[in-house]
Amino acid sequence: MRRRVWPWQCAMSLIRFNALISLAIFFALWFIYFHYRLENLQSSQYLPQAGADGAGRGYNPRKVIIYNRVPKTGSTTFTNAVAYDLCKKNGFHSIHLNMTKNRYAMNVIDQRSFVDNVTSWTEVIPAFYHGHVAFVDFTKFGYQNPIYVNMVREPLDRLLSHYYFLRYGDNYRIGLRRSRAGNNETFDECIEKKKKDCDMKMMWLQIPYFCGTHSFCSEVGSKQALEEAKYNLLNHYLLVGTTDRLADFIALLEQVLPDFFHGALDHYNSLDENRAHLRYTKKKIPPSAQTLEIVKNNPIYQMEREFFDFAKNQFEEQWSRVAQKDGSFVPKQFHYEKIRPPVE
Repeated sequence: MRRRVWPWQCAMSLIRFNALISLAIFFALWFIYFHYRLENLQSSQYLPQAGADGAGRGYNPRKVIIYNRVPKTGSTTFTNAVAYDLCKKNGFHSIHLNMTKNRYAMNVIDQRSFVDNVTSWTEVIPAFYHGHVAFVDFTKFGYQNPIYVNMVREPLDRLLSHYYFLRYGDNYRIGLRRSRAGNNETFDECIEKKKKDCDMKMMWLQIPYFCGTHSFCSEVGSKQALEEAKYNLLNHYLLVGTTDRLADFIALLEQVLPDFFHGALDHYNSLDENRAHLRYTKKKIPPSAQTLEIVKNNPIYQMEREFFDFAKNQFEEQWSRVAQKDGSFVPKQFHYEKIRPPVE
């Protein structure tokens, strides 16, 4: 005998079925949401966190340039005759970073503070920071690096310029008495007497500036520092020019960073001799052949020269790919085609 099913029993079964389906959907959605939140929570450990002051909000690494300028490489000319002259016209802020007591390597606390400042000080963006400071790697603190640029100079030329600058000053701050004023000892005499001012340890500077803040960067003659400096130049710097090719450096910056340097080359070429060569050391006595032989056989000079040649070759390679024989830049060498589906 078949069991009779009443209509109200069918309705109850349908209600229970719908309830089970609804419950299953709820748990499925809850599981998906929980999994999504868990993934976000885990990945957020590796993302920059906004502090109480909102650090990192609105930071755009493409709108920040850091020029960690090496002393006596033409940096005063570049910052004053180009960056300061163009900042108002091109709509960016130029900010001088002053290191206490002429230190160039920040400690880890100052690095954290500096990174926070750069990434949160949105009122000054676009910004061009410049100062005598070693490379700071923003990625160690969870941020993308801003755009790094710099210039280098043949190491003996740089040391000679610094040596005679301390004695005779330059054309930038005329009348200011320098620390070695009155000491007319030549670089040759200093080398012969093996004095401190011409010690080859004084030449160990361009490598540390590019190496950064690791302890080995300041170790004079460190091979590890040399390799780290090369690595950073290749991987973290957009352009590194040379002092003897300042105009080419400016021309290339204008092409690759037009928001900052539009009109830079024409402006630089229009300057008179004094403004186009700021901080030109008043008096320099060329070293003798004997002094040159001593310097060139020194391992510290050889390492600094190796780094300079490395940087120079990189710049010359970049230049050879963009410049034509008449000095103009090659036209754009790529285009787009076969766009599917078509853009309306």
